[in-house]
Amino acid sequence: MADQPVVAARFPAAAYLYVLHLDGPALAWEYLRRHPDYQADWRRRRRPAAARSWGLRLFEDPTRDARDAHPLWFPADPTILQLHPDADPMPNGPVFDLWRMPGRKGLIHDGLRLRMTVAWPGICLRLVLASGLAAAQAYVCAVRAASYRTCQAWIEALAQLDLDPPLAQTSPRPTAAQLLELHTLQALDVSLAGASLREVAGVVLGADTVATQWHADSALRARVRRLVRRGRELMGGGYRRLAQLPPLEQGRSAAPAQRP
Repeated sequence: MADQPVVAARFPAAAYLYVLHLDGPALAWEYLRRHPDYQADWRRRRRPAAARSWGLRLFEDPTRDARDAHPLWFPADPTILQLHPDADPMPNGPVFDLWRMPGRKGLIHDGLRLRMTVAWPGICLRLVLASGLAAAQAYVCAVRAASYRTCQAWIEALAQLDLDPPLAQTSPRPTAAQLLELHTLQALDVSLAGASLREVAGVVLGADTVATQWHADSALRARVRRLVRRGRELMGGGYRRLAQLPPLEQGRSAAPAQRP
């Protein structure tokens, strides 16, 4: 059994707080980048075409978490918003101004088009910028017709970019779903490090909780087992659902099956 204080120090809860602000595609990357086989493929610098077996257009460095990485999922999210120049702009209509947009911004070219992310607490917009769109130019939003209904929330969020002044950036109270992802990723990391279920519980839920509630048939033990199982399932292919990708093909290997 590992030294509990040492294990806890390696995986402090504070290091996972950024997870509370990730959307589905970003969470998908957090699980995929932990997969040992993906890490091995990255080290071997396999052909870009091999990345598609993982649901990526190109390989992304697994040492970079979702705050710095720019995974390009393949096929691309069908609900992604596109910004195009407005051929017939309205008077005093919105214009494209990258620096006026609130939040943290990122730009990357995927070989076909320029993609942009704009994120602030509670919202992450993923956009495609048309090649002819320039600064201070009026623009229009486009979505695929089949995806219109699923894009309503994103369209409303995009409209907030044109508020004057921009939205105040405040952090909402974490939801149960957000806390579940934080605890799942923390439990997965501790488990992949070779810790026992009890050690995982001590890191994720605290040594005092384990001391008073841990026994063979306890609800605490069952909860931690579910967290570890969920993390391994998401790492092994379930991340594709978070990224809105097609499911794994039959015969494709999943995450390592060993249990702590």
